[in-house]
This record gives sequence, C-alpha cells and structure tokens, in this order.
Amino acid sequence: MEDPIKEYACEARNTKNFVFSLMIGSLAGAVSMLLLAPQSGKKTRSRIQQTGIQMRERTSEIMDNTLAKVRFEVQKITESVWEKAGQLKQLGKDMLVEQMDRVSFALGAKKPSDKDV
Repeated sequence: MEDPIKEYACEARNTKNFVFSLMIGSLAGAVSMLLLAPQSGKKTRSRIQQTGIQMRERTSEIMDNTLAKVRFEVQKITESVWEKAGQLKQLGKDMLVEQMDRVSFALGAKKPSDKDV
C-alpha cells in the first residue's frame, strides 16, 4: 500500500502537466491557424495584434477580479483575527481577576493572629 500523500502529489503533478500541455497545444494550434490562414500577411498580423490586445485586457480583468477577491478575504481574516485577539485578551483579564480574587481570599482567610505577631 502506497502513501496516500505521495499518490495525491503524483496525481496533482499529472493534472498540472496535462493542463500545461493542453494550454501549450492550444496556443500552438491557434498560432499555426493564424499563420496558415488564407489571407494576407498584413491582415494576419493585424488579427494577431487584436487578439493579443483582447487577451491582455481579459487577463488584466481576471487579475483585477482575483485581487479584489483576495483583498476581501484578507480583510475578513484580519477582522476575525482581531476579534479573536480581543476575546482572548478579555478572557485573560477575566482569568487574572479570578486568580487575584482567589489569592486575596486565601490571604484574607489566613490573617495573622496575635500569637503569630
């Protein structure tokens, strides 16, 4: 029986390789389609340029959306951490007061008698 972590890592690596190969193949196919299309070189270059601009704009839009989502999640996590820190601080204060009360009670119960002085 193999280690499940190694199996998962291997599957993830295979998936990444497949997706990467698929992207490279798609890109190569698109470039060859554009270069072998029955139109003039000027039209082909113009089309390649327009496609590049569209891809850049789309990529920029996707990155902006992704960054906005990441910032939102970071803000939520930060607020949660500050809230938990406040709760822990208050719990620590409450525990300190409780322990001080116990110590005060213990000291108060054991007042020195006249014999001890």
